[in-house]
Amino acid sequence: MESIYLAIPLTSLLGAIIAGFFGKQIGREAAHWAAILGVGASFVLSLVVLKDVAFDGAAVYNQSVYTWMVSDGIHFEIGFLIDSLSALMMVVVTSVSLTVHIYTIGYMQDDPGYQRFFSYISLFTFSMLMLVMSNNFLQLFFGWEAVGLVSYLLIGFWYTRETAIYANLKAFMVNRVGDFGFLMGIAVLVAYTGSLDYIEVFDRSDKMASATIQVIPGLDWSVITLACILLFIGAMGKSAQVPLHVWLPDSMEGPTPISALIHAATMVTAGIFMVARMSPLFEQSETALSVVLVIGATTAILMGLIGIVQNDIKRVVAYSTLSQLGYMTVALGASAYSAAIFHLMTHAFFKALLFLAAGSVIIAMHHEQDIRKMGGLKKYMPITYWVSLVGSLALIGFPGTSGYFSKDAILVATQNSNIPGSGYAYLMLLIGVFVTALYTFRMFFLVFHGEERIDESTRAHLHETPPVVTIPLILLAIPSAIIGWITIGPVLFGGYFEDAIIVFKEHGAMAAVAETFHSSFNFVLHGFRGLPVYLAAAGVIVAWVFYLKKPSLAVTVKEKSGFLYRLLEQKYYFDRFNEIVFAATARGVGHVFWRIGDALVIDGLVVNGSARLVGWFSGVIRQVQTGYLNHYAFVMITGLILLLGWAVLA
Repeated sequence: MESIYLAIPLTSLLGAIIAGFFGKQIGREAAHWAAILGVGASFVLSLVVLKDVAFDGAAVYNQSVYTWMVSDGIHFEIGFLIDSLSALMMVVVTSVSLTVHIYTIGYMQDDPGYQRFFSYISLFTFSMLMLVMSNNFLQLFFGWEAVGLVSYLLIGFWYTRETAIYANLKAFMVNRVGDFGFLMGIAVLVAYTGSLDYIEVFDRSDKMASATIQVIPGLDWSVITLACILLFIGAMGKSAQVPLHVWLPDSMEGPTPISALIHAATMVTAGIFMVARMSPLFEQSETALSVVLVIGATTAILMGLIGIVQNDIKRVVAYSTLSQLGYMTVALGASAYSAAIFHLMTHAFFKALLFLAAGSVIIAMHHEQDIRKMGGLKKYMPITYWVSLVGSLALIGFPGTSGYFSKDAILVATQNSNIPGSGYAYLMLLIGVFVTALYTFRMFFLVFHGEERIDESTRAHLHETPPVVTIPLILLAIPSAIIGWITIGPVLFGGYFEDAIIVFKEHGAMAAVAETFHSSFNFVLHGFRGLPVYLAAAGVIVAWVFYLKKPSLAVTVKEKSGFLYRLLEQKYYFDRFNEIVFAATARGVGHVFWRIGDALVIDGLVVNGSARLVGWFSGVIRQVQTGYLNHYAFVMITGLILLLGWAVLA
């Protein structure tokens, strides 16, 4: 099996190399086939691994493949840890990536950077696979930084646009903040365990739990708490949690296929996966779990509210991603790691579906993205309409859809959690259910129903997108609708994650959920006894009344909401705050260092100063060369007298 494990990431890398380095020589069609076949091979092999792990009972594979170096007894290696968690993640990453690759043929067909785009998205898949398959922190950090690099390249893919360059720089800089915390967390673990290997670090977590460190003199911190919080800061950057969320909405400047890939299967899921993988560490610190819980709940509600006032179709879906990532983070904080990964899986399918459906609408509307300029598209785009309906119902947690099973599991687990902050988190998630339904169906109704607000020139050519676009949508709609029925039992309650996730008995929120689970059908029926189903229905009804039945109500509410609407429209002024406090301060400090370090010290003293000193000294020495013989004789005699005087005195 080791050759299969090696082939899974390397086939995607090979496709990226062929499309990137030889794309112009082999042409557009050959380049996209190289990338698609590479990712397709990764997907098929990932299915083989999942079958081996889930159905054939294969033992956990944990081996080093290559040793880069050994320093002070610490091994820097490339290695794979193949267990139930990594096997599931590999299938999610490659399946969603494969549909995005196929969809890209239609979406990017007229783009001059066609081959370059296929190279980047295949490289993105390779990077994420290296991350989820790693068995040590070195390789984890490599994959972590690699997905960040490729996201930078893809967000700024249309580099002639100033907004795209601003967006990719913003993503890169915000993630540097998170990655600094992540790297410091790894450093703490290495300092106290002397190893980069997951299993060795996990085995020594008990000792770290009893050790303390003074970050601030006189104040003792638990080492394990410090390490976990620092690791989670990295997750806050990658998985866009408040306040390090500001880069994700601007990532919409990249082409729609990469928006789907970032939001569904690669970049933003890395932080969720990492915390789940580190469950043996996080379980040792209730403080760290509480921080995770509160940050996730705050993100879920605040970002959902912003989605209500967005008018760009891609940004509405982007803010829903932020909110859903908050749900996953809450599950992690409640020690319901399996529910977080389960929601990550279902969310990957319906969020990729919604993004690619939005891209289908954008293609048909000649790249118009404002939902206020759409309406009535149902009759023009029936396939896109129905798959969008499936994705929207899954997003709001409509009973029976994949999103229902995973979201309801998170809500019940949070309700049963005893981690400090779980009461606050449960309340925020309940409100978030209503908010999610409201902004999702506001978008759906404004795009596909109601009065047509389409430009006449666009209407004349409006039609359904070609099969190369719609077939991936249908393929994603199928798991979005039914995968919850098939997987909830074995994944959440069948012990699927027993070899990969550790949960202490005192944190048994999922155990309480398991007590009420008897079958998928009963789980759906049980949902009608709780508030979430009715809150979601209320959100849909409010959206229908405000945006279809009586649109004047939405206008009235907007006019009377005043500051609240501006607060949401300005995204709670996070961008303004960062610009004034951090960006302006950084530029100011940089200017001071430039004036002192560059202009005064380097240019003034070192470079220009040394040149001026040499020039002055040369001018002085030049005066000695007079050309008169008597002057030279006088200097020679004077020098001889001084030399003899020194010899006598010595």
